[in-house]
Amino acid sequence: MRAVAARLTVLAGILLISASPAAAQYNPYGTSAAAGTYTPTQQAYATQPPGYAAPQQAYAAPQQAYAGTPQVAPPQATATGQPVQQTSFPPTQFGPRQQTLMPGQSVPGSGTAFPPIGTDPVYTPNVRVADLIVNGFPARTGRIMFGGAVNSDAGVTGQITIDERNFDIMRWPRSFRDLFGGTAFRGAGQTFRLEAAPGSDFDRYSVQFADPNLFGYLPISFSASGFLYDRRYDDWDENRLGGRFSLGYRITPDLSLAVGISGQNVDLSNIRALNTGILSPGDAAEYQELADAEGDNELYSGSITLTHNTRDSPIQPSQGHYFQFQFEETFGDYDYSRIEVEYRKYWLLASRADGSGKQTFSYSTQIGFSGNDTPIFENFFAGGYATLRGFDFRGAGPVVGGTGGNPFIGVGGEFQFLNSVEYMFPITADDAFRGVAFCDFGTVESSVKLDSDSFRVAPGLGLRVAIPALGPAPLAFDFAYPVNKSDFDDERVFSFYMSLIR
Repeated sequence: MRAVAARLTVLAGILLISASPAAAQYNPYGTSAAAGTYTPTQQAYATQPPGYAAPQQAYAAPQQAYAGTPQVAPPQATATGQPVQQTSFPPTQFGPRQQTLMPGQSVPGSGTAFPPIGTDPVYTPNVRVADLIVNGFPARTGRIMFGGAVNSDAGVTGQITIDERNFDIMRWPRSFRDLFGGTAFRGAGQTFRLEAAPGSDFDRYSVQFADPNLFGYLPISFSASGFLYDRRYDDWDENRLGGRFSLGYRITPDLSLAVGISGQNVDLSNIRALNTGILSPGDAAEYQELADAEGDNELYSGSITLTHNTRDSPIQPSQGHYFQFQFEETFGDYDYSRIEVEYRKYWLLASRADGSGKQTFSYSTQIGFSGNDTPIFENFFAGGYATLRGFDFRGAGPVVGGTGGNPFIGVGGEFQFLNSVEYMFPITADDAFRGVAFCDFGTVESSVKLDSDSFRVAPGLGLRVAIPALGPAPLAFDFAYPVNKSDFDDERVFSFYMSLIR
């Protein structure tokens, strides 16, 4: 009963305090609303009615009953009586703020307006962390291709190709399941290509391996290849067996540098016979040089290549340029140096709003020089689709023979200067058919010179047919007629290149 009476007494005291006018002015911070000065808390109870002492004593009980709750200490007053303002933000204590920020005012110590007008501060964590889960599925990186090709330079050839663009030379199979399930030798982003292309005039067998990032993510590449070429020319047969190793460094996304070493054995056979008795002394010496090269010839070389490529497409570019400089030093049965420079420039003249129907103008040049000890089978040759249209393959260049009823042999030269200008335009709205107007000009000479009597010029027109089922490269059909040529050049008005690879 005493406990109930005590609780009733405390409750009555609280009600009396709440009803008192002085209690309505109580400020828990101890500040004056008018002056902003601190007033001791005891003064808030000085205006209670006379004789009202018991509630003041009873009011201490709730303080003890709620001793476990956080208490807010009143701010310290300065010597002038002004309260000390809090300078840390956000507050380090819980409970009512000791300073109310009006909209548009600055946070103490920050100098910036906070909170936004009409809102209270919203406290958010300084660090936001979220888990990001990426699910990827490998695409098809390997393929086996069966196809064929026919062109005016190499005749008809078949082709069987195994190509893997996500090869891993270190991932050997551990079981038959790895070997036949597609997990062996795969996963490192390397390139492996095995190709067999037998043909009527030309046989090619090659194996290639390349790693675009030899040391992790560094822009250093490595490539190795082996090859066997067997080519039946009009004047002799040539068989090449060799290999090549190369290291490349990508300086910028467009600029790269490569160094390489290679070795090969070149076997010459079935050299066309000439009547040396009616040859001029110069032709006789050159023919003897070719005859001496019959059989096996060992060549080893080191090269350095600088390439800058900004073309927007490697197949049918419409903008950008391609520049390559190569220096090669060859030793073995022959010792000589070779320098080759190639430059191609493309301009976009017009196109439709969606980017189709491009009209492009291009210019290309090839300049090459080889040393005096260069064997005839390593000389520069011109004529054909890739060099000078309007001439047969290797049909534009220096020859030996051709007088007195003697046949002649194209022996090439140690200097080349080949150029081409071309304008390409759409014929159909879907760009499946394109037309070209071009002019090829240049020469191949036994020494560094430009002779008007042997300078070749061949303008012409052509057609490009794009068939998606046959691959990205279009079919090319070109008609060119030489307007300037040498006496023993072999002409070919029509040249073409067809690819049936899928």
